[in-house]
Amino acid sequence: MGGGVAAPESQSSRKKGKKKKTKRIGFSLDMTPMVDVAFLLLTFFMLTTTFSKPNTMEVNLPSKDMSEVKVAESNVLTIRVTEGDKAYWNIGFDEPKPFELYDKSGSRPTISPAFRELLQTESEKIRQRVGEDVMAIVLKFDKKAQYRNLVDVLDELNILKYKRFSIADFTEQDREEIEKVSGGVLTTGSEATADKDSKPDSKPTPERKQNSKRRRN
Repeated sequence: MGGGVAAPESQSSRKKGKKKKTKRIGFSLDMTPMVDVAFLLLTFFMLTTTFSKPNTMEVNLPSKDMSEVKVAESNVLTIRVTEGDKAYWNIGFDEPKPFELYDKSGSRPTISPAFRELLQTESEKIRQRVGEDVMAIVLKFDKKAQYRNLVDVLDELNILKYKRFSIADFTEQDREEIEKVSGGVLTTGSEATADKDSKPDSKPTPERKQNSKRRRN
């Protein structure tokens, strides 16, 4: 016969033609070296970085063994600072005079050139009169003055290399002298609180209403 029929393939041949599934190989990453490197870098930066130190100001206090040094009043420059950055100066027993302690023209207030000029001018006057640099500076700060006033003034004195200065109490006499010059009244913290407590009540009471009616009648 001219044609033939192909024999059916056996099952064994079909199985051989299929691809076998390969098993996936598990993947694992050891993180131990990475952790070691991270801790080494952290330790390195901790040891090499300079941490910000708190800004402190050293104040040399006189020892108990030091004897008192007498200074003539005419050689003493007294500087008083009150509330609102207001400052006054005088030599000896002269009347206090106001001056600008801060220059507020910039974005941040700084010590004014008038303060530096004041120190240099008065120091030169005393040196020419006495023959040597003997000017002593007395600083007095009111209770309502800001702490930065003290820090700024002391920094400026250290920059200008003035060594003869001291800090004294702001007394009632100082307050009276400044009130005479400024024409106002300097109030302490306790007085301000008392003024608030002693404000009259704006609401009319029944007794006030009766008294007003009697006055009208």
